[in-house]
Amino acid sequence: MSAHVVMYSTAVCPYCIMAERLLKSKGIEDIEKVRVDLDPAVREAMMQKTGRRTVPQIYIGETHVGGFDDLSALDRAGKLDALLFPS
Repeated sequence: MSAHVVMYSTAVCPYCIMAERLLKSKGIEDIEKVRVDLDPAVREAMMQKTGRRTVPQIYIGETHVGGFDDLSALDRAGKLDALLFPS
């Protein structure tokens, strides 16, 4: 059973696409996408929650991972699988 993944994103965001590709390569098919470009209130809520303005902002379970660079760094460090597939 994999952790619930939420990704704040926009329609045209290359880093969002790369993040989704990395997650799918790990076997994560169900990514809840929250589009912040459709409603300024949603972007404002994301900024309040994460303290960041940029997308993607990724949550794995209750853990705020950050953006694509953060996700990729976790993967390179060998720590991403433990977040995605908690025992």
